[in-house]
Amino acid sequence: MNGFAAVLILLGVSWAQASPLDTFVLQEPGNDYVAATMTIHNEKNLAEVHVTAGVYSSDTIFDYSYGYIATRLFSRSACFILKIDKDYIPELQEIGRLAFERKTMKALYSPNNVWVQFQSGHSVFGRIKDWIIYGKAIERLCAGLPLYGLVKTQPPLSVHGCVSAGIPGVLPIKICEKAN
Repeated sequence: MNGFAAVLILLGVSWAQASPLDTFVLQEPGNDYVAATMTIHNEKNLAEVHVTAGVYSSDTIFDYSYGYIATRLFSRSACFILKIDKDYIPELQEIGRLAFERKTMKALYSPNNVWVQFQSGHSVFGRIKDWIIYGKAIERLCAGLPLYGLVKTQPPLSVHGCVSAGIPGVLPIKICEKAN
């Protein structure tokens, strides 16, 4: 690693911790059609991601205070909920650092995909007790939509029917339907 890259990484770590509100515009590597805007609210301990990808557009909230990630896929008119597991979901500061590096260096790409699955037909509509567990930010994103629980899985043999969400180029989340 050259000296310039080391300085950028050091600045990214200190910058991500110091700034109360950070916004990043991110492009998916090799795909000019997919763009994302990520805003980190350090004081609220959450990140909001808006992905523009035509029919595959989505909004995702990483709420570290409540410990959940919610993704609203516009093509499916549904919300998908995933409990944050520190084994495969980085801390908010790490996401900020990766986004800063990605934006600054342009060539940085995270090959780490989080593969998750849901079971069709097993949705619920949010009730008061759900919003207490998931928090207001996720309630605003998902109110009135069917909620599907996600579980981590291995990449499937066929990715046909899987959709991408999360943070393009930083923390891609691949959502697949569980085969019956």
